[in-house]
Amino acid sequence: MAELGFTAEIARKGVPAPIQASRRWPVERTHSWMNGYGKLRRCTERNGRVVDFYLYLAATLVTLRMMIWQARSRYRWNGRPTRRRLK
Repeated sequence: MAELGFTAEIARKGVPAPIQASRRWPVERTHSWMNGYGKLRRCTERNGRVVDFYLYLAATLVTLRMMIWQARSRYRWNGRPTRRRLK
């Protein structure tokens, strides 16, 4: 790091890190979405195929939810309500 001109510092709590190597938050955010499915957190299955099925199902639902969320703002027509629920 010294050759590149960086000095090592450990960030204190509540203070942003001076230098970050990469952006990890998209991965952490995705893991938190996957943890939102209780069956994955409490998975006691012994069969690996069943565990893989639950992981693939959760990944599919997370992806589908994000696609719907992006399509809601991208493919909007005039006169469409901006809120999810109609009053």
